[in-house]
Order: sequence, then C-alpha cells, then structure tokens
Amino acid sequence: MSDLKIHRFGPEDGTPVLALHGLTGHGRRWRHLADGHLPQVRMIAPDLRGHGRSTWSPPWGIADQVDSLIDLLDAEVDERVIVVAHSYGGAIALHLAVRAPERVRALVLLDPAIGLNPARMLEIADLTMRYPDYTDAAEARSEKVHGAWADVADDVLDEEMTEHLVDLENGRVGWRYAVPAVIASWGELARPIVLPPADLPTVLVQAMRVQPPYVTPPFRAALTAHLGDNLTVVEMDVDHMVANARPAEVAALIEKLL
Repeated sequence: MSDLKIHRFGPEDGTPVLALHGLTGHGRRWRHLADGHLPQVRMIAPDLRGHGRSTWSPPWGIADQVDSLIDLLDAEVDERVIVVAHSYGGAIALHLAVRAPERVRALVLLDPAIGLNPARMLEIADLTMRYPDYTDAAEARSEKVHGAWADVADDVLDEEMTEHLVDLENGRVGWRYAVPAVIASWGELARPIVLPPADLPTVLVQAMRVQPPYVTPPFRAALTAHLGDNLTVVEMDVDHMVANARPAEVAALIEKLL
C-alpha cells in the first residue's frame, strides 16, 4: 500500500471511484475529470507501479498491479467501487474484477488495451527502449500534440507537462516513469483477454480514431457475448486520451452508474 502514490479528489463521503491511468501515465491525469465534472465523487487515483511517484521497483506484471490495488482498496474503502480505467489500466481493471469481484461495483473501460498483437507490442517496446527520452520539452510536447493528445485542450496538456516531464541525468527530458517497467508492460498487453463477471455492469468506450484499434474486434465481440444486457458500448470520435479529451461525456457515463 505504501508503495503507491495516491491522488485523491472529491469529498470523503462521496461514492468511491477507483481511477486507473494508462501505460506511461499517472494518477493526477484524472484531476480535470474529477474536479471539473464529478465533484460529488470520491475519486482515488493511484500512480501504478513503475509510474509517477509510486515505487519503480519490480515486479511490474498485471498480477502485481492488481495485488497493489487490492491492498489499496483494503486500506481506503469498505464498499465496492466503480472502476474507471484507461488503456493499460483497462486490462488491470478487468483482471481486478476477475480476482476480486466482491470489490468492484461496475467498470468503465476507456479504450482499454488487452489481448493485443504480440508483434505490435514487441515493436512498440523496442521503440521505447531505443528512444526513451527527448531533446527538450518542445519535442516532448510535439509528440503528444501530433499523437494521442491531438484533441486534448492546451491547459490540460500544460498541466501534464508540468506534472510528468522531468529533467534527466543525460541532459535530456523524459516522462516520470521507469523505462524498464514500461517496456515490460507492453509485453503484458499481449496476454490473452479476460472477461469480467457476467453480471457486472460494464461500459466500454472505444476511441474510433485509434488505428489499429486497442479495442480489438475479438475482445469487443467476446465482451458483448459474455455480458449481454450488462454491457453498454459507446463509440467516440476521439483519439486515445478519452477522459482528457471528452471529460463531460465520460462523466455522464459514470454518473449513470452512481
């Protein structure tokens, strides 16, 4: 428990929501959603292992992330939580729901990444190893603006830069995460899909501008067949950073579960 940095938003007596960021991210990314659109919610947003201000020490596997989250929930809440999870966090949320169904009230999966092509994960992990940092902040920002953050507001990106970009010993800059942990975690996303309990209310948001998609057709089909009426599928014309680009729409989906 003490190994995780936790960002807390909202009132202590609010409905508890566990918010899980994606690979290379951090828990403070949820601030705009929580403070600006869900002020009544008690949002608990950890930096995952290997990320942000949490421990960078291994192990970094999905099972180890789930272990840390169960410890966190044991310490923080006495009731079931709604889990809102983005990308890699979505894979962790699914494994958490399987491991500890008594702790999870509902899932909101924002462009979750699970069961991905192993060759593609190898390629991305190799690129992370070869190019782990940037010449300066302008280069780092440009990568986001011309990538997954293209439709995120400037002030949100400004906060991301301030919180997450750090000076490195080699004179360059990089994001606040352990590069070995991120490389290992790309491999974790090639693991087979898992499905939550069949009676668990689940919202799946697919970011339709992401190509090739993180939400693969086999995963979406399996989730649909498994959950039936307990699944709500929402397609958004947005890039990968769903909660940062469309916080009002994401908040509305969460409010329906409160």
